[in-house]
Amino acid sequence: MMGACMERDMRRQLFDHYEKLSFSYYSKNNSGQMMSKLVSDLFDIAEFAHHGPENLFISVVKIIGSFIFLFLINARLALPLAIIVLCMFVFSIRQNKKMQETFMDNRRKIGDVNASLQDTLAGIRVVQSFTNEEIERKKFQKSNHAFLLSKKENYHCIGSFMGWNLLFQGLMYSVTLIYGGYLIAKGFMNVGDLAMYALYIGIFISPIQILVELIEMIQKGLAGFRRFLDVMETEPEIKDASDAEELTDVKGLVRYENVSFHYADDDTSVLSHISFEIPAGRSVALVGPSGSGKTTICSLLPRFYDVTGGRITIDGKDVRTLTLKSLRSHIGVVQQDVYLFSGTIRDNIAYGKPDASDEEIIDAAKRANIHDFISELPDGYSTYVGERGTRLSGGQKQRISIARVFLKNPPILILDEATSALDNESERRIQKSLEELSKDRTTITIAHRLSTIKNADEIIVITEDGIAERGTHGSLLDKNGLYAHYYRA
Repeated sequence: MMGACMERDMRRQLFDHYEKLSFSYYSKNNSGQMMSKLVSDLFDIAEFAHHGPENLFISVVKIIGSFIFLFLINARLALPLAIIVLCMFVFSIRQNKKMQETFMDNRRKIGDVNASLQDTLAGIRVVQSFTNEEIERKKFQKSNHAFLLSKKENYHCIGSFMGWNLLFQGLMYSVTLIYGGYLIAKGFMNVGDLAMYALYIGIFISPIQILVELIEMIQKGLAGFRRFLDVMETEPEIKDASDAEELTDVKGLVRYENVSFHYADDDTSVLSHISFEIPAGRSVALVGPSGSGKTTICSLLPRFYDVTGGRITIDGKDVRTLTLKSLRSHIGVVQQDVYLFSGTIRDNIAYGKPDASDEEIIDAAKRANIHDFISELPDGYSTYVGERGTRLSGGQKQRISIARVFLKNPPILILDEATSALDNESERRIQKSLEELSKDRTTITIAHRLSTIKNADEIIVITEDGIAERGTHGSLLDKNGLYAHYYRA
């Protein structure tokens, strides 16, 4: 059970670490590779942990014991055997490096296969709607064939390693018989001793063969362990400061003070010296062309990324001085792209407050204008939503996500183009839910349809150069500037 327990504990550690890693890590790494590291890589480590120590101990004891016995029978004949074993050891060390490389490549290639499979299955509706099954089949065949070639190189390396070791083992028998015959002829050994020697050579070689097979297992385990360490040694870019404090009694005053931002691997500025304030319980809408940084502004508040210049405060406290858990627990996010987990409607609404009672869940659904729809379903709140909510429409999924935030009841709210992908009827219903949700909360809204933000306390027009305009809907129309142009377009 030791190997199985190790596998369980390492998988738990890796999963926990994945949850701590920042958004930037997930934007650079493929989820298929991450799943491969979590599942198949750890299996080989467990196999080594289960069989390795036992086989290693028994083999070493047998080798040392049988060699001592061979030495006592005839020291002259034991010397060439020791030289052959030394040659095997040197060869194994040199071959190990190549085996490590092939096993690592093997791991990467099976990760690519997992990634290709996951990508196709996640987008199967798009694949079938465009009748691109053949294209996806070719993509999968390419990654699958690359894995085959990697496996072929892997088998070639293992075969070469095993073959040479069998040659060395054959040499032991040959040297024993030839050199033993010579020693008999010279009178240094009798036939009985040579027969006994040949018998113990078999006992001597058997654990060597086990060690050779163990080396292959070690290399597989090491390849998986290195990939495990690659992740575990990756430090989260966003983490609590050593003296971080809890955010409590939130009123909701949010300030962006001279905020600048660029991504870690790109010096190109995304935001430059942005400053604005949102009084507690008031609403601000961000408007502007795609790529102007609206979503980035919102992502900086819950510290999905950290500012590279200036600071963001909540009730006068720099968000970087607060614990991530307490900070994010006071911020609710409703996004355009809604993610529902595989499970029931109840499970997905309760994600906003896992210990919520049925009464609280129903109340949140009513406030999100989704309760009547759920009640008409045969299984009601126990209805299975399908993977990623595939059994529900876009508007229904969006209202469930709004119900989540009602249940969470945060004092600060971010609405990131929450209605832009919906039809007019769905938008009308959801807009009513969003207005109810935003009441008495500090709210930042990113708007695609400007008709939805006319009632915002302040509208800020963001361009690549920063803040271009700010004011109420009416005052900005009177200016006849960028906002008026966007609104009338």
